[in-house]
Amino acid sequence: MFTKIQEIFSIPELKRRVMFTLGLLIVYRIGSHITTPGVDASVLTEFFARQRGTILGLYDLFAGGNLEKATIFALGIMPYISASIILQLFQAVVPYFEKLAKEGEEGRKKITQYTRYGTVLLSIVQGFGIAIFLESMTGPSGTPAVMFSGWGFRILTVITLTAGTVFVMWLGEQITERGIGNGISLIITVGIMARYPIDGLNMYRAITLGQMSPFKAVIIGLMMILIIAGVIFVTQGQRRVPVQYAKRVVGRRVYGGQASHIPLSVNIAGVIPIIFAQSLIMFPGTIAALFPNVSILQSITLWLSPGHWIYIMLYSLIIIFFTYFYTAIVLNPVDLADNMKKSGGFIPGIRPGKRTAEYIDRILTRITLPGAFFLAFIAVLPDLLITRFNVPFYFGGTGLLIVVGVMLDTLRQVESHLLMRHYEGFVKHGRLKGRRG
Repeated sequence: MFTKIQEIFSIPELKRRVMFTLGLLIVYRIGSHITTPGVDASVLTEFFARQRGTILGLYDLFAGGNLEKATIFALGIMPYISASIILQLFQAVVPYFEKLAKEGEEGRKKITQYTRYGTVLLSIVQGFGIAIFLESMTGPSGTPAVMFSGWGFRILTVITLTAGTVFVMWLGEQITERGIGNGISLIITVGIMARYPIDGLNMYRAITLGQMSPFKAVIIGLMMILIIAGVIFVTQGQRRVPVQYAKRVVGRRVYGGQASHIPLSVNIAGVIPIIFAQSLIMFPGTIAALFPNVSILQSITLWLSPGHWIYIMLYSLIIIFFTYFYTAIVLNPVDLADNMKKSGGFIPGIRPGKRTAEYIDRILTRITLPGAFFLAFIAVLPDLLITRFNVPFYFGGTGLLIVVGVMLDTLRQVESHLLMRHYEGFVKHGRLKGRRG
């Protein structure tokens, strides 16, 4: 491990990319401590302490805790993620966007441009909603969260939060282009990991106050290590479908005739099913908080509270459904079979075309099932740990999947840079036979 770190900083270009990425992430964390003008952040902290199980708590997770502090990055990168998901859905149902997705680099640039426009539009709408939300908020002692409410505050808040989201989006794009790893994913990951020191401190306090025995803490620590290993195993799990390409003679050259494979991941949908499921199952609780006098809403909130058996069952079923749904959107077996047929590829023993699509769809259906069950387990794990084992922090769920997935992807990119530099070193310093200086 230490040898790899030394190799990273011994290569000038890779060192520059890593330092550039770290620098922009530090800028993002500095902005996470700048409060929006006119807001009392202490009132929000008291309010969000009671919102861990609602959709606001989920939103604050992706915002890196910025919504809880009402910083200039309170919207975080969520408008960009929402716009990206909407554009992905459009590519599956709208012919125009489906055509753009197949136009290569030019189509990708147009989709990126539409995503940016959508990000700004969603930021304006959500920023106005947050401004109204802040004006209506008061602390336990009746202290208002906003010092001077009115249209001046609303317009200023919309401009501030929209500019903050656009700046975070720009930081993510710069990291992706000039740094290392996916910038948007790294920004989300840094926001999630910023909570880890506080979680460790809460664990230490629970041990010192006698709320948790040291033996139990060790058992929980070992269980966390095993769960992280399981997440890594499932994230990297693949079903490789062999593909053979037929030989083609063009002039005097022979093309094709190679053997390859299609890597079908066990968890193609990633963390999206959990996000959709959390948004749906937290929605009744969020509505009930706005109407505290409606008894039926309060009963539904009780049934859907974390730890209740109805909540666990319904939450798991929704995750399994969205795992299959999003997998079908991301990977279309018919399009994959058509592309293979056009390039002269075929699966040994399977006829090209419809039979190939059915074969791939059958494999996807089988390998997606264990991935869906594992996602459901990871999603309900934090609630089980808190309600059954009295763990004083959230472990698992969306945050764990995002952190593990992004870290693995970043390490792969670093490894590819190291291999590429090593190969260049062989060519540069080696001596090719048959040539003279």
